[in-house]
Amino acid sequence: MKKILKRVLSPVLVFALSAAILSGCSTSGDRDDTSNVGSTPSPSPSESYVFKFANVVADDHPYNLGAAFFKETLEASAAEAGYNVTVEIYSNSALGGERELAESMQLGALDMALIPGCAVSFNPMFGLFDLPYLFESREVAHTVLDGEIGQEIAANMPQESGLRLLAYWENGFRNMTNSRREISTPEDVNGITIRVPENEVYVSFFSALGANVVTMSFSELYTALQQKTVDGQENPTALIATNKLYETQTYMSLTEHFYGPAQLCFSESIWQTLPSDLQVLIQSAAEEARDYERQCCVDLDASYLEEIESSGTQINNTIDKSLFQPYAQQVYEQYWDVYGPYIERIQNGDY
Repeated sequence: MKKILKRVLSPVLVFALSAAILSGCSTSGDRDDTSNVGSTPSPSPSESYVFKFANVVADDHPYNLGAAFFKETLEASAAEAGYNVTVEIYSNSALGGERELAESMQLGALDMALIPGCAVSFNPMFGLFDLPYLFESREVAHTVLDGEIGQEIAANMPQESGLRLLAYWENGFRNMTNSRREISTPEDVNGITIRVPENEVYVSFFSALGANVVTMSFSELYTALQQKTVDGQENPTALIATNKLYETQTYMSLTEHFYGPAQLCFSESIWQTLPSDLQVLIQSAAEEARDYERQCCVDLDASYLEEIESSGTQINNTIDKSLFQPYAQQVYEQYWDVYGPYIERIQNGDY
């Protein structure tokens, strides 16, 4: 975050993206949650700020539609409060992979980023949300994440990792693709070399299925698929489409094995330097943009599948997910000592 005496204009690309998406996706409401803000006194309204907001995905991914919405919302609300705020958006791994982004936030060199692929490395309890087939629907996932459980899981992050969770955006239900064979049953996964993020729960599930599991940064994935370093990968449909991963893949199976939240985090060291009323505005804008980004994922999902299928990739949408449940149960048992009480609460509807 740069603190300046004169308002800095945002990059042309980010401005164009902000304007382009205004008619794209519908919003579903907003909240003003001040529970995570500090008590820093407000300075005079002549203060100006530039916030860098980074992610690793393509410009047209819902993350960046949400980021543009966040930019517009925060800049407008800050102006009403007397602040000059500019949000600069850095997409497509422009500032590094997710681990680099997280470490930059810890160092105070980056203000905010979406880091779903490595968030569990900085808060092991996020692994709860990565458990296979934990959420039966998007609606249940949103209720859990935005409610008591989601807030409890993230409560100690500022002190323990130097990162502050602003909101859970949506990564979406994850599906498998590969270049070797159609996947309909767990047995079909056996022997396939598949890339997963740096996430122990993901590794455990695919190892249980008999896959040869490789972890690597998302920024390296397309090349690895292209060069046949790995046979396949698993990601939400939006990522598969907007990053053109399907160009290297013959088969896609709609297994929806994990629901992935996208943790939007802020540098705690920078957060503590901000006036309290600006913290409130940032938190509110993050939550409004969360709802907008989630709706974008829903609205665009069908068109993403059409794009993937029209490329020649064969899509299997008749998966019997119950066949994968015994392998999911193995993972639950493996992590029961860590996540057991939360698993029970979610399964019992106590959230």
